Amino acid sequence: MTSLSPAPTRLDPDAARRRELADFLRSRRERISPDQVGLPSTGRRRTPGLRREEVAQLAAVGVTWYTWLEQGRDIQVSAQVLDAVARTLRLDPNERGHLFLLAGASDPMPGKICSTVTDPMRLMLDQLEPHPAVVVNSRYDLLAYNRTYAHLLVDLEGLPPEDRNNVWLAFTHPAWRECLPDWESAIQGMVAKLRSAMADHVTEPAWKLLVKRLRAASPEFAEAWDRHEVADAANGVKRIRNPHVGMLHVDYTNLWLGPRHGPRMIVYSPTDEETAQRLERLLEYAVAVEERRGRGAA
Repeated sequence: MTSLSPAPTRLDPDAARRRELADFLRSRRERISPDQVGLPSTGRRRTPGLRREEVAQLAAVGVTWYTWLEQGRDIQVSAQVLDAVARTLRLDPNERGHLFLLAGASDPMPGKICSTVTDPMRLMLDQLEPHPAVVVNSRYDLLAYNRTYAHLLVDLEGLPPEDRNNVWLAFTHPAWRECLPDWESAIQGMVAKLRSAMADHVTEPAWKLLVKRLRAASPEFAEAWDRHEVADAANGVKRIRNPHVGMLHVDYTNLWLGPRHGPRMIVYSPTDEETAQRLERLLEYAVAVEERRGRGAA
């Protein structure tokens, strides 16, 4: 008689993420000595590093709440509390980003340095001026851009860092929409590319958070997302109604910086002489804005 093996237990992605978060917090806590954070030495300790109650005290959060967090329990975690925990545990920018990803929260103070964008790549972005150029990841986060791109649709430097995402701006920023005469077709293609890329990231908190945020902010996005259309990023042509220099006709080219569905540089090249001249004027405008801001900060 043949015995049947029990069916494999399906791994709960959220439970796995919480376990990873618990292990990560524990490892970071255990590497910090009391004297590093100004706590008095109390003799020999049974465990290395800080105690849970000491982390809770320093971060000004409840001991029970922090204990549950380290136990991998399913609890709601605010960005403000995570920020306090990150500072208490002295997390570097990479560790801080990892903490927020595992917790499924959006970092209110995201790092300004992206490891994907190297110094030579930033130099390349600058040298492409007046052609607008930007580095984006597959989630459409704007990782780096030159001065012309910074004013191609809206003033990107005037936006909070967490809003510098092409999909978010396309659906929630009225001025961004006004700059795209072919907005309807543009957003359909953008959503299809986002869904296609998300196939590699379906359990990642940052991706789920972006989709949740967009669905809550835009019924148009929710409708497009629910159609489950998919597409791959490709080169093409675009019309942009720039508020400072007028209509631009450009070719856009994707330069992949890694595997498909990874980061890429997008360069916008003029298709006619009039657009080329207008891009020159747009760069002049961007430089003037930069100089005014520099004088204001001085």
